[in-house]
Amino acid sequence: MISPVNRLTLAVGMVIATLVGQATAAPVAPSENVTINLIRLLVQQGVLTQDTANGLIAQAEKEAQQARQANAAPVVASGPTAAPGDVRVQYVPQAVRDQIRDQVKAEVMATAKQENWAQPNTFPDWVSRISFDGDIRLRDESRYFSGNNSPEITDFAKVNETGPYDVNKNSNTKFPPLINTTKDRENLFRLRARLGMKAVISPEWTAGIRLGTGSDNNPVSTTQTLGGGFGKKDIWLDQGYLSWKATDAMTLTAGRIANPFYSTDMMYSGDLNFDGVAAIFNHKLNNEWGLFGTLGAFPVEYTSDAASTNGIDKQDSETKWLFGGQIGADWKINRSNSLKLAAAYYQFQDIEGERSSPCSPWKGAPGCDTDGTRVAFMQKGNSVFNLRNNTTNPATPATTPDPQYVGLASKFDVLDLNLVWDSELPSDFKLRTQGNFIHNLGYDKGEMLKRSEGEIVNNINSKGQFESGGNALMVSFTLGSALEMRKRGDWNVLAGYKYIQPDALPDGFNDSSFHLGGTNAKGYFIGGNYGIDKNIYASARWLSASEVYGAPFEVDVMQLELNTRF
Repeated sequence: MISPVNRLTLAVGMVIATLVGQATAAPVAPSENVTINLIRLLVQQGVLTQDTANGLIAQAEKEAQQARQANAAPVVASGPTAAPGDVRVQYVPQAVRDQIRDQVKAEVMATAKQENWAQPNTFPDWVSRISFDGDIRLRDESRYFSGNNSPEITDFAKVNETGPYDVNKNSNTKFPPLINTTKDRENLFRLRARLGMKAVISPEWTAGIRLGTGSDNNPVSTTQTLGGGFGKKDIWLDQGYLSWKATDAMTLTAGRIANPFYSTDMMYSGDLNFDGVAAIFNHKLNNEWGLFGTLGAFPVEYTSDAASTNGIDKQDSETKWLFGGQIGADWKINRSNSLKLAAAYYQFQDIEGERSSPCSPWKGAPGCDTDGTRVAFMQKGNSVFNLRNNTTNPATPATTPDPQYVGLASKFDVLDLNLVWDSELPSDFKLRTQGNFIHNLGYDKGEMLKRSEGEIVNNINSKGQFESGGNALMVSFTLGSALEMRKRGDWNVLAGYKYIQPDALPDGFNDSSFHLGGTNAKGYFIGGNYGIDKNIYASARWLSASEVYGAPFEVDVMQLELNTRF
């Protein structure tokens, strides 16, 4: 290592060389003694060799003599009288300054390389093309249920996951899996942590990977509930993709990618990622107008090629697809107002259920031919029906088990319209007004009853009649000093309302907090955000929602959060 004296000497030498370079025009008579003494001092400290010093001294004496002959009279005539205690910076020839600088630089770099404390080109080129980002969110969540809620609301997602469930009450006296609708859950301490890496492979190609927490592999939340005996928590592959910038305005991305569409959490959860390929278009027409759009194809699920894993009755495997397209525009109305408009169409192909042909599990059939039409993931709200057309045992018709899975009753061809208006108000306030309207073009009550053969099992009113709908609406307002929390002191408050009929959209992909996820929900939400420091902010939200149709189910959710990003 370089000793403290040597490091100080090197630094002083470089500083002095710089200072004397700035004093070449000093109006005083030059003196070679200061220069010679400086050079000798650098030799004593081991910065310069004696041979180098001898050469520098000779050059300094020569140039100093030339300087005295050329400048002696004008300097003496015009130079100010030195006062007692004044220190004058002496003339150092340019050649001396250059040689001192080069020699010091060479000595410093040689020592730095030898001791490995300032070595250039230490890392390979690919390191400079990789970047990391991430975020951590701590949340305390409480859930408060109404005392008027029905205690017998079936968890159909769990039925499909753990079933089939025998719906014949004569042969099965156990309850199906039920949603908690009565017991409050306070102080659920929860964590979301995500870490992403992006690598620029070439100017046109980019690869990305992101890892995230999560209590399970459900697609709409990377939140992990803490506790559980201090057990370790799972890490999931949240994203993994390749992007190709085909043109300045067009990018193709494939793999597990972030939501490529402009949407609200009424349609897609903020944590939802898509599996598939998307072409994303952005083009600025002028200073006021810009166009954007997306086309995408996403395999939602691959059905099994067998009625059951242990059956010999193999069937054709099918793919359930989401095909989506969106077109939108950004309009900068003036310095204080901007507008974003977007229209999207999503076709969810073959995700609706299908009644089976006659099936006889009581004879030992391992499965029925439409079991694969049940969806892989659902939350709650969509109208569902029993998939199996089970026969009865003639010997015991009343007590023959009737094990069932459920499937979606409606088709989903969804029109999604979005509007966002940002305004700058007096006193530097900012206001965002947002509206979202969703209509399921595939909703047809008559077709649903026909498809289900009268076996729809939820969204039934007190008269035993089936009720549903295919529309959803959201409005929200955000007011504050900033719409996004970037620095200390940023703040905003927000309020909004949602109304989501049961079959306006698939219930498996939207926000998991409002009404605890899914559709068939209506209610309001309020909240606020405050910037604690750069990229650190606190949030508070209250979400109150109840059912639109069917059994009573009202729940209030309070969330207190500390958010960071890096």
